[in-house]
Amino acid sequence: MVLDDHYAFLAGLVAADFPDGLETLGDVAAETRAVLAVIGDILDELQLSRDNMVKVEVHLSDLADFDAMDAAYREFFNGDAYPARTTTESPGLFGGSKVEITCQVRR
Repeated sequence: MVLDDHYAFLAGLVAADFPDGLETLGDVAAETRAVLAVIGDILDELQLSRDNMVKVEVHLSDLADFDAMDAAYREFFNGDAYPARTTTESPGLFGGSKVEITCQVRR
C-alpha cells in the first residue's frame, strides 16, 4: 500500500496472500469476496469508505470467469455507485490465484 496526500493505492492483492484466502483458491467468486474483504478491512483501518474507491483493476487468470467475479464484486458496493474498473486476463497469478485486485481510493 502507498499513501499520498490524496489517495491510497492498494496493489496486487490475491487470496493466496492471506491465510483465510487460501481456503477459497479455485473458486473465482469466493476469491473475489476474500480479496474485497481484506480491502474492506484496510479501508476501515484508514477510516475510508468503499464509496471513496475511484479506480479498480481486476486481473483474472481466465477471462471466462468474468461473470462469477462480477457478481461477487457487485456485492461489495452499496447501491449502484461503482468505481471505474478495468478487467483483464492475466494468466499465472501468484499462488495459483484466479483473481488479483488493485485499487485507488480517495482519502
